Amino acid sequence: MGFFDRLTKLAGLTQDHESGRDTTAATRRDPEKDLAREHFDQGNRLLDQGDATSALASYSRVVQYKPDSAAVHCNIGSAYLLLGNAEAAFSACRQAIALKPDFVDAHMTQGLALGKLGLHEDAARCYSRAIELRPDFLEAHWQLGITLHDLGRFEEAILSYQIAIQINPAISAVHSNLGAALNEVDRTVEAIACYDRSLAINPNAVDVLLNLGIALQGLGQLDRAIQCYTRILDIDSDHHEAHINLGVCLRDVGKCAAAIERFLRAASIQPNNAAGPINLGITLATMGKLEQAVTSYQHALTIQPDNTDAHLGLGNALKDQGHLEEALDAIRRALELDADRALAHNNLLFIHNYLADQPAERLLAEAQRFGDMVARLAKPYTEWPNLPDPNRALRVGFVSGDLSGHPVGYFLEGVLAALASEATGKLELYAYPSILRDDETSKRLRASCKAWHSAVGLSDAALAQRIREDGIDILIDLSGHTANNRLPVFAWKPAPIQVSWLGYFATTGVAAMDYFVADPWTLPPDQEVFFTEKVWRLPETRLCFTPPNANLDVNALPALSNSYITFGCFNNLSKMNDAVVQLWARVLNAVPASRLFLKYQQLAEASVRQSTRERFAVHGIAAERLIFEDYVPRANYLAAYHRVDIALDPFPFPGGTTTVEALWMGIPVLTLSGERFLARQGVGLLMNAGLPDWVASDHDDYVARAVAHASDLQKLAALRAKLRQQVLASSIYDAPRFAKHFETALREMWIIWCATANAKQSN
Repeated sequence: MGFFDRLTKLAGLTQDHESGRDTTAATRRDPEKDLAREHFDQGNRLLDQGDATSALASYSRVVQYKPDSAAVHCNIGSAYLLLGNAEAAFSACRQAIALKPDFVDAHMTQGLALGKLGLHEDAARCYSRAIELRPDFLEAHWQLGITLHDLGRFEEAILSYQIAIQINPAISAVHSNLGAALNEVDRTVEAIACYDRSLAINPNAVDVLLNLGIALQGLGQLDRAIQCYTRILDIDSDHHEAHINLGVCLRDVGKCAAAIERFLRAASIQPNNAAGPINLGITLATMGKLEQAVTSYQHALTIQPDNTDAHLGLGNALKDQGHLEEALDAIRRALELDADRALAHNNLLFIHNYLADQPAERLLAEAQRFGDMVARLAKPYTEWPNLPDPNRALRVGFVSGDLSGHPVGYFLEGVLAALASEATGKLELYAYPSILRDDETSKRLRASCKAWHSAVGLSDAALAQRIREDGIDILIDLSGHTANNRLPVFAWKPAPIQVSWLGYFATTGVAAMDYFVADPWTLPPDQEVFFTEKVWRLPETRLCFTPPNANLDVNALPALSNSYITFGCFNNLSKMNDAVVQLWARVLNAVPASRLFLKYQQLAEASVRQSTRERFAVHGIAAERLIFEDYVPRANYLAAYHRVDIALDPFPFPGGTTTVEALWMGIPVLTLSGERFLARQGVGLLMNAGLPDWVASDHDDYVARAVAHASDLQKLAALRAKLRQQVLASSIYDAPRFAKHFETALREMWIIWCATANAKQSN
């Protein structure tokens, strides 16, 4: 029963039967009182029927006979409130309270009026006063909870909702409100339980089903979320948000075709809503249909020109098409619209790495802009309960969205296994995956960790608190500015030592990040000034790859039977900037009859294949000398190296995973040495693999080395036959060797921190 279902009774108009009163006088009727009561009852009936205007007319007649009745003024307030006149409602209730200060319903109605006026603090005081007067007043507790929720005082709101539920546990909406408040403070599991209780009372509450679906989706429980959205659409087939959210879930479980149907349906329901075409664009891009994705994003921008998500999506699709400058323009526009959008900063920084001749100063400035933003939004810890004992076992945490069958997972797997076995009693490993993917790689990674705590659905503050509660001594970021990172959490400084390693190749710009892991080859000393972190060099390599779990032998050199050299590159086509195309064309022209084999998912699209042919045609390379293939599952993908003689590394963004995979398949990689950290990634891998003669110093040297290696097929065949064993014995594949160096580095970082912490304590 709601508050307005219980209209105030008219006080003071009933018969008194006081002892000693003259009974004859008591039986006399007062026509004015009777008339007032009649108008009052009529007003209540009209208000019950929703006719607040007629109700006010009746109440005004009551006031003529009984101007000092608090009850009628309170009900006048209720009528005005239903008419949307909150100021008049407040005035009427104030008059009622002046007449009767302890009038509970008047305090309640006045609170409602103040809430409508946006005066939530004053409204909260009215509800609190009503509760003082009537502690079991359900509606007052409930409305106080709603008001506190609106004020952002979520913990207090939770308490109010809980009291309301204790008074009457059978009201669906109160359970739903409690769930919403719990969700605000990252108590999502408890919120889901509240939504479930709400639906047990009212199974068809669409808003509750929607909130439950969103909460489940945030925790990665996509199957249940899909059930919620499907149920909503059973009730209301035109529910726009349910179509959108269902489509997102379907996309996330790999059902892109079904997701597209949802987004198209949403667009037909609300053609002027940009959400449909934006999500359609994301899905098309996921499927490699980049041209259609660009069209969809552009359509979204015709609907809503200032939509940040549309500009971000457009930038990503243009990047994947190789239109890097246009991509940057789109991302910059997104940042103009929302300077605090971390994803826009991430994308801007990442795209810069694809472009040649980008000043290091610019990249540093952009990274620092991101760092300033996340620092401003964070509330960093400045003290930690971690015991500053330099010799004790250390808790090391890893934060990443790629703890699965992803390049980061492939590099990390062997290292974690080695650390877990070799550093027993010295290191305890914790993982915080920001995306839940359950595959064979994630299972093996998880087996190496003492704890595996999902970061999915946790705010930055909640994840920082979780890390702090786990007592993490050294927290390692494995993502940098790549997808699904949680860099803003590092601005909270939940651990005393924070390190960026593996997943990124430039400064994070986050001032709270203490160290960046490099090696002697990749980061020259004069480049350290372009990092906000202190550079920590491992003695050999910063990267150690896990051998692929594939039963594939190295085959004989294809050129021996083909009578021509096949160069290959299986990198993201976005790395193939115009300077790369020009240099590779020089190589092809210098090695007669040679071919270039390109393999990546963008090549599934006919327009990308055609534009790539045209880019090489400008430099005299005929289409028949180019081989294009789409991406395939990893085992088949690796087998494609059986058709490659020499791999060509792009620049200034060389390969990482593709390089070590090519080496494992017996394919030497020709790389170009650069100045910056990223541009020297290939140098680090090849020098550690024992292939210094495959590192070129400049463009002319790159062509000369390609020609020299391609001209000696016997030497190339001999190298191919021994290369797998050579690299497996090197530091880039020897996980126990790498793990020892890595453990030593972590211990030395810890010793430094302990010395500083102990010095502070002694002072």
